Amino acid sequence: MSVRFQAISEDDPGPIWAGMFKDYWPAYREWWAREGLTARPTYLESRIALRRHMPEILPLYEDLCDLAGGSDSAARFLSYYCPPRYLSGCSQAVWRGDAPLLVRNYDYHPRAFDGILMKSHWQGRAVIGMTDGLFGLVDGMNDAGLVVSLTFGGRREVGEGFGVPLILRYILQTCETVAEAEKVLRRVPCHMSYNVTALDRSMRFVTAYLTPDRPTIISNTPVATNHQERVEWSSHARFTATVEREKFLLNRLTLHPETADRFIASFLKPPLYSTAFSRGFGTLYTAAYLPAEGAMQLRWPMHTWTQSFDSFTPGAQLVAFPDPEPGAIV
Repeated sequence: MSVRFQAISEDDPGPIWAGMFKDYWPAYREWWAREGLTARPTYLESRIALRRHMPEILPLYEDLCDLAGGSDSAARFLSYYCPPRYLSGCSQAVWRGDAPLLVRNYDYHPRAFDGILMKSHWQGRAVIGMTDGLFGLVDGMNDAGLVVSLTFGGRREVGEGFGVPLILRYILQTCETVAEAEKVLRRVPCHMSYNVTALDRSMRFVTAYLTPDRPTIISNTPVATNHQERVEWSSHARFTATVEREKFLLNRLTLHPETADRFIASFLKPPLYSTAFSRGFGTLYTAAYLPAEGAMQLRWPMHTWTQSFDSFTPGAQLVAFPDPEPGAIV
């Protein structure tokens, strides 16, 4: 099985972004409307929610809607307001070494993600990150040295709020420090439970437990897998081995002092690295963000792709993954 990853650079929203949206929109529209378009908020409701919670990026949203063709359904999709329910796996941790470093595994279905690493300079802020829906981000870094990354929080509840990838985009467009990111994570509603780890170049970090039905909890833990303060969805926890992965990472950080490179390499091996692609939780990539250097890496077992704000090379990588065995365990 192979997955194509692309590195795309476009300072302002323009023809490159519009072309990608045209290619991806049929699949995203099908996903967005799978419960019927009437199940999603209207354009007016979506725009009002954006204006209330993320007013700074409203002009950017409007520009992207125009590039997407100006349709009602595309505009509603790009708002990320009350999207359909979705789950992912993922592990992430802040290395406790002599330089800021956040490492994460993105575990998801290989046919249901963008596979695009985008460098942009929207609204005057340089951002590098892995896109979701071509507007949101599942992880990323800005030129102020702020890094954010997400994992699923392991709860079934769904409520009114935004899809978490847009919250990450908003943070990187408007914040420079973890303290500023923390304020956003406390006030912007998220439609499902997610864990967001933020790290800045001063080495301050937090992990925020976002939920749709209770206040955000801010933790000083450097590790996030697929539960929050405790396991609340036991079958999902067993399926994803979230507790085992959390313990493994905490042990690496406390009992096994090691170099940054060895710590990154540990994400490419069990129990963090997963081959459960047929069940939607295979490890699609490992990302390592180094905010003090303005650089990041995408890693796979046999390959490393390095990019930075100073040296970003557009291109593509075809990455081969092992064919999953039936009943593979995460």
